[in-house]
Amino acid sequence: MTSLMTSPHFTVEHPSGYEELVRLAAVQPLNLSCDHFYFLRHGQTGRNALRIFQAVDEPLSELGLQQAARAAAVLAGEPIRTLVASDAHRALTTAKTVGTTLDLVPLEREDLRERHFGDLIGTSSANIDWACAPENGETLAGFVERKRGALAAALAEPAPVLVVAHGGTLYVLAALLGVAIGPDVLGNAQPLKFERTGAQWTARALAQNVDGGAAIA
Repeated sequence: MTSLMTSPHFTVEHPSGYEELVRLAAVQPLNLSCDHFYFLRHGQTGRNALRIFQAVDEPLSELGLQQAARAAAVLAGEPIRTLVASDAHRALTTAKTVGTTLDLVPLEREDLRERHFGDLIGTSSANIDWACAPENGETLAGFVERKRGALAAALAEPAPVLVVAHGGTLYVLAALLGVAIGPDVLGNAQPLKFERTGAQWTARALAQNVDGGAAIA
């Protein structure tokens, strides 16, 4: 997958507010010392499947547990040295499943959690607007700034690093690196490898998740 963020022909459909997320990320892109790393979105949850904003304690569904196990099998062949994960239940469960296979204990990070949508939690996320400012929640600017620091810290750990987090994290990460993302990398528990050639970052799926993706938030 190539870096197409600034291309006038970039046509991948993204949720409302995505352009503002990209604009905020572009203010200060990530400057990483590593030349490759791995990313894994958590396995599916019940509220993912129903497209509902979820709280930090939402558990993986049975399908999500199966997805995490399959992701672990794929990542077993990669030379991962450090595993860093959001401490949200769904992400940490996914990370521990992978960690058991890799013989790594996840480093738990609260700042890698998904965006806090405040009073929207428990309501439909079908028409998510990333530019919204939810009551008692986190603004998009605050979310991007939090993720910028969290990802910089996670990817400064001994390389190669695997980050296990959320769909919103993936959106911000890609924007911070100038990488276009489409449906092939957004699925639940879809192992990704980010690589740099010169100043150019790309991202690719290590193996396609046959169960597809679910709503991001």
